[in-house]
Amino acid sequence: MPDTSPAAGGFAVVEMFTSQGCNSCPPAEELLSEIDRDARRHGRPVHALGFHVDYWDHLGWADPYGAQAHTLRQEAYARAFGSGGLYTPQMIVNGTVEFVGSDRRQADSAIAAALARPPATTLTLTVAGAGAGAGAGDRVVLDYATGPLPAQSVLNVAVVERGLENHVPRGENAGRTLRQDGVVRAFTATPVDTQRGRVELQVPPAVDPHRASVVGYLQNDADKSVVAATAVDL
Repeated sequence: MPDTSPAAGGFAVVEMFTSQGCNSCPPAEELLSEIDRDARRHGRPVHALGFHVDYWDHLGWADPYGAQAHTLRQEAYARAFGSGGLYTPQMIVNGTVEFVGSDRRQADSAIAAALARPPATTLTLTVAGAGAGAGAGDRVVLDYATGPLPAQSVLNVAVVERGLENHVPRGENAGRTLRQDGVVRAFTATPVDTQRGRVELQVPPAVDPHRASVVGYLQNDADKSVVAATAVDL
């Protein structure tokens, strides 16, 4: 079974809240793709996740990857940051640093700082099993193991897919063909109080396992800081 081991140095979990209905989002999505490609090319523990929200859908184009759960996650961050408002594109690194998602300088700086910071604990994921649709539309079962847990620990697990492309006929991006990487296709957030356990995710039928991976990251739900992260291929 695929396995991962904890990184010796730091890590960066790069969450971006975006929408195909937002005309300022494509440059940020291109930046997220660059971050993902660079991390994969150089074997760096940088994990790119594109959370497509649903509050732009009223402009005439319902984002096919949008979900209310992603909007609710962004709202939780807004409360933690004390900002009270939502916007796209928003990039958040390791749960604590947020900025406009197309800001390359901010992204480079936040990622570099995250990689230089030793992880507070460890996390490993192992694919324990899959239904007929692990990547073909059923479920993925994963075993996890951690080091010492912070208070109010939450284990976030996402299936992300690369190389997605679709034409947008309506809305602010009407007429454009968008190519996106790191798109969150399935997500679960599970409170954990034991250092070993099992989680599972339902995966949409259209997910291609050859261009998908699972990102796991342990988060302190009190202050939203991400304390450990890892990834494993399907």
